[in-house]
Amino acid sequence: MVAAATIALASRAGTALRVATGLVSHTLCSDTFVAGRDPDRTVAETFGSMPILRRLLPAMRYRVDRERGEVRVSLLGLLESRAGYRPGLGCTLIAAGGPPPVGAAPDLEPVVPRLGAIAGPAVVEPADEHLRQALDHAFADPPDGPARDTKAVVVLHHDRVVAERYAPGWDVDTPLLGWSMSKSVVNALVGVLGRQGRLSLAGPAPVPAWRDPGDPRHAITIEQLMRMTSGLALDETNSVNPSSRMLFVEPDMAAFAERAPLIAPPGTRYHYSSPSTLILSRIVRDAVGGRPEDVIRFAHRELFGPLGLRGVTMEFDAAGTPVGSSYVYATARDWARLGLLYTHDGVVGGQRILPEGWVDFSASWTPGSRDGYGAGFFTNRGASEYGLLRVRGGMPPGSFFASGTQGQRIVIAPAEGLVVVRLGRSQDWETFDIRGLIRLVADTNTALNGPP
Repeated sequence: MVAAATIALASRAGTALRVATGLVSHTLCSDTFVAGRDPDRTVAETFGSMPILRRLLPAMRYRVDRERGEVRVSLLGLLESRAGYRPGLGCTLIAAGGPPPVGAAPDLEPVVPRLGAIAGPAVVEPADEHLRQALDHAFADPPDGPARDTKAVVVLHHDRVVAERYAPGWDVDTPLLGWSMSKSVVNALVGVLGRQGRLSLAGPAPVPAWRDPGDPRHAITIEQLMRMTSGLALDETNSVNPSSRMLFVEPDMAAFAERAPLIAPPGTRYHYSSPSTLILSRIVRDAVGGRPEDVIRFAHRELFGPLGLRGVTMEFDAAGTPVGSSYVYATARDWARLGLLYTHDGVVGGQRILPEGWVDFSASWTPGSRDGYGAGFFTNRGASEYGLLRVRGGMPPGSFFASGTQGQRIVIAPAEGLVVVRLGRSQDWETFDIRGLIRLVADTNTALNGPP
């Protein structure tokens, strides 16, 4: 019994260390080759602020091979993880002993943007003093910590940038990692396929591994995956949860997620789960042709091109599935353009991108979620505990937001004509500075629309 427990603990520790090297190698590769950031700065600002990684960094060694487009990371000379870069496809973790990823993004047909210009090439300085003060606060670290470390803020009002600011070394053309804001990109892609009649929220999700009607997972729907109520044993709880193992150890992420057993009947239990979005990512991939290049063409033709997104990169796992839970890079203005799609009920320039009612569906509260989760977004609508707190703090009651690790956020307030993007490296590992976000939204909304 003791021996079995010791083996289990050792296995768990080994997985945790592999998660650490996998996280560093993939993200360091992406920040270096996609975002053009200095590797040493990424290590200091991103990994140096993560509580567990901060303790492991002295024992880590990383090597960036710019000629081969590859990053290697090891811990005490062992447990090496590798990630390889492909132009237009970003970085992919390389399976142990596996070959580096090959290929590049396909040539894309030009798409005329349906969404007009939101700003000129220069940074838009706020004309209003109250807006200026709101940005000052968003970039100022609290005197008693933890550090806010904001890198970019963009404020749009009625489809135009009215204020923006960037930290030194960052600008309007710098791609920034969305982390879990990427889930909102998957939301949009599923919505497009729904509008085209190629996917349905109801009925069994088209997952080949669950096709047997006798499999209890056969009943899981796309809506339940989007709302994270599938009932699968894929809860995110700590550094060795299924999400971490999936993202930084498993070469076929969706297949790993699809193997999870049920721990509750589908639709009866909410728990935040990135693997649910990876299952959706594979569903999207298979629906549009099954290959990364098919996903790139589809996303460009149906979503990124019409919105005028110029600096977006979707990354893929070793099996060719987009890592839609976590690894989409885009400029701050591109993230803002995605938010604008949701302020207009999924219509841009007279062209319907998302199905009618999709925005309200996405922003509707999932009962049982204290954090106020909707379907690909967190929401301030409904009766969730944290949603009500955010509204009392000053966020508009009809607003909702994409949210990622370290405080990546797109706040969308359709009734107010407001989109607020905040990107950075918050070191508040409990809430990712939600209080700072609430104040930023409340202050900008008051400056632009008057007191509530």
